[in-house]
Amino acid sequence: MRKALITSALLASFASFTALADDVASPAADPASNPATNGGWSGTGEFGFASARGNSRTENVNAKLGLNQENELWKNNFFLNGMRSKGEVQVQDSQGNTIDKFSTTANRYDTGASVGYKLDPRSYIVGALRYEHDDFGSNIWQGIVSIGYGYIALKNDRTELSFEAGPGYKRYRPADRTVQVDGVDVKQRQETQSEAVGRGLVNYKYRLTANTALEDTLLLEAGSKNQYYQNDIGLSVSMTKKMALKVGYQVRYNSDVQPGTKNTDTLMTTNLVYNF
Repeated sequence: MRKALITSALLASFASFTALADDVASPAADPASNPATNGGWSGTGEFGFASARGNSRTENVNAKLGLNQENELWKNNFFLNGMRSKGEVQVQDSQGNTIDKFSTTANRYDTGASVGYKLDPRSYIVGALRYEHDDFGSNIWQGIVSIGYGYIALKNDRTELSFEAGPGYKRYRPADRTVQVDGVDVKQRQETQSEAVGRGLVNYKYRLTANTALEDTLLLEAGSKNQYYQNDIGLSVSMTKKMALKVGYQVRYNSDVQPGTKNTDTLMTTNLVYNF
């Protein structure tokens, strides 16, 4: 009798745990989080912070906000990203002595949107704009507006693959150039550039398990003066219906940079994600 009671209790506990795991791993079970019930809207917010003290001092913070809508007529996307970092750097004071200074080493934000009108379940016309400001990048700022054609090549419960391509117009201001005047380094402001570009976007999503997803986005903005490529890949693991942990890796490339400035920037993040 005692063994039967213990066995029954274990089976009940296992059943409860299984139900809880299924509930956590299936966001669609919550009607409020199902895009189908709110016009196709969904969103994510990400935040990451790291601070070090001791032999060195560093502070890093990054945040992301994304809103998406997809229904029978529209495929829209809006985003806002920011990143700021401080650390100890060696500088020379007025007497020529080398000292350590806690200073900003990275400061970048970008925002943009795309509005797509569906011609049929797979193809759509898309208008997009993007603006980026980077105090330490190859360009102080760059902005682009474009129009193009989008196609959803694959979409099911686990996989999604879409493409966008079209012409655009871009303006950007290259980073200041350092020149020597009478033996002294002087910052020289660069003139704003503009050109016609071709814009391309490839977005791939794949759900590995019920609570693990992979996403990769490749952006191309290519003109005769400068070619800009950006790739963002991220792996997220859901902890609850709303919360997840995400590891991301970003690569950004500019073909036209000032002397002493690298063409490629990379950023690796580990963020807490909130889905809404």
